[in-house]
Amino acid sequence: MRTKWMMSLSAAALGALGLAATFLPQEIVARAGGGSGGRAVLLVQVAGGLYLGFAMLNWSVRDMAIGGIYNRPIVLGNLLHFLSAGLALARGVAGGERQPGVVALTCLYGLFAVWFGRALFSSPTRDGNG
Repeated sequence: MRTKWMMSLSAAALGALGLAATFLPQEIVARAGGGSGGRAVLLVQVAGGLYLGFAMLNWSVRDMAIGGIYNRPIVLGNLLHFLSAGLALARGVAGGERQPGVVALTCLYGLFAVWFGRALFSSPTRDGNG
């Protein structure tokens, strides 16, 4: 399975989310219906750091063999993140949260969860292009 695009796109998506959460936490919390300060802002900033860390990890390994037994911990970490967060987002959408941004994020997370699930059970390609 070719994974260079998967790793590059997931790094870009997580990096964008991480930068937004790190530098615009008050705006994100206010848009989500919370106040403009407090613990929620702190938690959003912490999540931003986690997103940036995952983005750097994915960007660093984008040219490596990924799939099967190769870089399995990276695939498992990404799969768990995208699957669990995707399911939480899907539950929110099913419960009535129909804002376009939430629906788009749910679709993006679902796509990455399926993609990383496929990578977990497939062998990497041998042509060196990931």
